[in-house]
Amino acid sequence: MKRIGNLWEKIISVENLMSADEKARKGKTRSYGVRLHDRNRAANIQKLHDDLAAKRFRTSNYHIFTIHEPKERKIYQLPYYPDRIVHHAVMNVMESIWVSSFTADTYSCIKNRGIHLAAKKVRRALKEDPDGTRYCLKIDIRKFYPSIDHEILKGIIRRKIKDNDLLWLLDEIIDSADGVPIGNYLSQYFANVYLMYFDHWMKEVKHVKYYYRYADDIVVFGPEKAALHTLLNEMREYLRDNLKLTVKRNFQVFPVDSRGVDFLGFRFYHTHTLIRKGIKRNLCRRVAHIVRLMSKYKIKWMKIKRNIASWWGWLKYSDSKHLCQTLFIQLPYEVNFRR
Repeated sequence: MKRIGNLWEKIISVENLMSADEKARKGKTRSYGVRLHDRNRAANIQKLHDDLAAKRFRTSNYHIFTIHEPKERKIYQLPYYPDRIVHHAVMNVMESIWVSSFTADTYSCIKNRGIHLAAKKVRRALKEDPDGTRYCLKIDIRKFYPSIDHEILKGIIRRKIKDNDLLWLLDEIIDSADGVPIGNYLSQYFANVYLMYFDHWMKEVKHVKYYYRYADDIVVFGPEKAALHTLLNEMREYLRDNLKLTVKRNFQVFPVDSRGVDFLGFRFYHTHTLIRKGIKRNLCRRVAHIVRLMSKYKIKWMKIKRNIASWWGWLKYSDSKHLCQTLFIQLPYEVNFRR
């Protein structure tokens, strides 16, 4: 693989830092960090350029907090200036380089490759090749982000990048916390890079046709159950020996038609696609709550739409017309199905 250099000057240029500032602030213009930065915006950008050029930049202290939905995890938050601007500046240059190295079936946090494209590919495979997708292997990786080994990640990055100045900056960010901290803009790309050669091994060495990965959630289809169990053992060995990762014990190998494939917020069958039960339950609860409020208070229609729009987005990409009709009786909200 050809290694790429001469990237540092592009990343630390004032023009790129200004562009990164514009991207990082999208949807956050009222936040304290952006308003504080804007008091001396031009001077801050120039100082950031000078600090990077002289290699004085150091990752700031993290603000760490815990979330409990959809599951408990620690979130690491960095200040807007200088850290988030630096991360966007790196990705302005590195995004196309890294994405070009990913397989076509890597989807998490990649522009134009989100949940809906992954779901579309899964639906197509199930519909067009029912015999080849009779069984499903579904796994995820135990404590994936905290388990990422820094030295292995640095080695993988060096297989593609040879710019020593950029490598210094990436090493500084990687070593700023244990594992890869959830919450950093760069972390989602580090995670994809970490599994990049595993994806290629699955596709090019094991010749797995139906392999889909979203972050650390992996789905594989095959015609035979025994073959998927054999593949699972080989995947475990690769992840353990090359990446120091462990597959969770809740792995599943099962016939698709017996219960469907719970993946990406949907439940996939050969003939149809439903939304995940948890998403359906939360939507119904939210609609019932809004209906109760509407009976007592005057609520603006736009506020109602904002409250349920994301759930309706799941419905229009699934076979959920009956559910929509049931909810429409309580709360009129027209959905244009994309299926």
